[in-house]
Amino acid sequence: MASSQHLRDSAQRHPGSEIVDLIPALRAFARTFYRDPNDADDLVQETLTKGLAHLHQFEAGTSMKSWLFTIMRNTFYTKIKVAKREAPGSADCVSARPVVNATQEWSARGLEIHNAIQRLPEQQREVMMLIGVLGMSYEEAATICNCAIGTIKSRLNRARLRLLAELGEKSSLSAVEREEASPGSDNGIFYA
Repeated sequence: MASSQHLRDSAQRHPGSEIVDLIPALRAFARTFYRDPNDADDLVQETLTKGLAHLHQFEAGTSMKSWLFTIMRNTFYTKIKVAKREAPGSADCVSARPVVNATQEWSARGLEIHNAIQRLPEQQREVMMLIGVLGMSYEEAATICNCAIGTIKSRLNRARLRLLAELGEKSSLSAVEREEASPGSDNGIFYA
């Protein structure tokens, strides 16, 4: 019942208002492409501009989120192709080096995980962000990445295994609950 009510509500909503509701998810997805928040925001703005300009091409009854994520992904790859053609100076040019400005304090473990995700190959990182962070379904991720669901599952599994290896963990549970010796406990185990 609630599902059919949700479908009716989303069908009656104007697509422009749905786009506004998706801005936080777009910003999160843009951070998978750019470390610098300003570059990520520029990508979101360009995606929104293209989405609104081509809103007449959106097919009613399909996922607005998937449609916008696909626009963002294609926009990013187009920018990369253009940037390669227009690369200024030599390979060791200072302007080509990434700059990461700390916008907030991260816990040591959070920073380790973030860095490990950033070191994943691009396709694995993209799938990890879509499914693991943004909570999208395999079907939505397959649509956005323009590949089969099996490919998405394979990329996600390889990404998870690689993250565990990089973090020095034996299982996904140990990545959350780390055992450390605690001088004040009876069994010598402390769960952080």
